[in-house]
Amino acid sequence: MKKKTIIHITGPTASGKTDLSIKLSQIFNTDIVSYDSRQFYKQMKIGTSVPNSKQLKKVKHYFIHNKNITDNYNVGIYRSEANEIINKLFQNKNFLVFVGGSGLYGDSIIFGLDNFPEVPKKIRDNLTKELKQKGIEFLQEKLKKADKEYYKRVDIYNHRRLIRALEVIETTGKKFSSFHRLKKSNENFNLITLNIDFEKNVLHKRIESRVDKMIYNGLENEVFKLKKFKKLNPMRSVGYYEWFDYWEKKINFEDVVNKIKNNTKKYAKKQKTWNKKYDNAILCSNESNLDELVYLIKKKIKH
Repeated sequence: MKKKTIIHITGPTASGKTDLSIKLSQIFNTDIVSYDSRQFYKQMKIGTSVPNSKQLKKVKHYFIHNKNITDNYNVGIYRSEANEIINKLFQNKNFLVFVGGSGLYGDSIIFGLDNFPEVPKKIRDNLTKELKQKGIEFLQEKLKKADKEYYKRVDIYNHRRLIRALEVIETTGKKFSSFHRLKKSNENFNLITLNIDFEKNVLHKRIESRVDKMIYNGLENEVFKLKKFKKLNPMRSVGYYEWFDYWEKKINFEDVVNKIKNNTKKYAKKQKTWNKKYDNAILCSNESNLDELVYLIKKKIKH
């Protein structure tokens, strides 16, 4: 039986993944499965640049606003749910568009999950204590010294990811990055990756423009309504946590906007580093000819 094909679209934030995914899903007559972990949450709309209502009507999307911010959700649960949906879609479709910017979630489908060792509770408790007493910057520096490779890829503002890496390092004495196997793609389907990329200055202008649009559309009010969820992991997202210092009068409004822009640029850099692993990807930009991309996709399917 002929293998089904996943058209995987990746790229840094503000690169135009949503527009391209919709165009390709229409051409290949299929649906979109998202792996942008912040777009899962119904309460986070403006700051995550979730597809708008018109875009959602054009093509069926999965994993967009399907969770509440208080839900206990992780990459393992996502992988289970996404695999179930993918298998169902492949019962009557030959193609599927898979798009997002949360590399760990995307790789859970493309490569599977790594097997990590059990971690003693004492080690996790000590790291949590360090976070509370010394702050997230202390854990960031600790990880940078212990595993520079993973430090370059991980969202360093996500304290759970920092603690997870450090607890494995302290338990095994090995770098966390060594547990991320260089493995082949899932053999149950063909994988064709399109990696959207831009020159640094062009991408930065796109990011600045997007942030300005978020501010205009009411990002501050969106985050203000979520203040009571401050300690939840989704609220550690870029575009959200920066506002708390402003409301506590530690910084001014202009500082908030600049912080969001700078943190988004740093996050985009990490995404680009993560995406280098897709060495057989078709490189493209928003200026790429759509017909040419479709031709390249079909050519890869034949081979």
